[in-house]
Order: sequence, then C-alpha cells, then structure tokens
Amino acid sequence: MEKKIYCGSGKKQSNTWMKATINMDKIQEHIEEFKGTKFVRININIKEEADQFGKDVSISVDKWQPKEKKEKTNDKLPF
Repeated sequence: MEKKIYCGSGKKQSNTWMKATINMDKIQEHIEEFKGTKFVRININIKEEADQFGKDVSISVDKWQPKEKKEKTNDKLPF
C-alpha cells in the first residue's frame, strides 16, 4: 500500500460546508492534464476527532490509476 500524500487540512463549518487549505508545493508533482485542462485529484476525509489545531478535515492526493487495458488476442484465428 502506498503512503498517503497529505496536502491540506480544514474544518467543518456546518453539515454542508467545509473550509480547507491546500499546500501547492505538495501537489505540484501530481498535476495531471486532460484535454488542455490541468487538475489534481484529491481525497477529502472528515476525521473522527479534531487534531491539536482543531482541524477535522484531512486532504490527500488521490493517486489511483486505472489498470492498463491489455489488448485481446484471439489465438483461435484460422490464419
């Protein structure tokens, strides 16, 4: 299992609103591009307990990558 890359934290303001800060230095190497748009995939988790600074929201880089599709070969072709 890969180590999580924590890149920010925050606080729940209400049941439907959170405030957070993201450290740009920590996400710089995880910037991706798709059709000319740059983005970073992140995971936002609500902690069971606030930390020593009152932060109860944790943000980490989402490093999930789809598995590469293997080309199907049909060994039963007649030629």
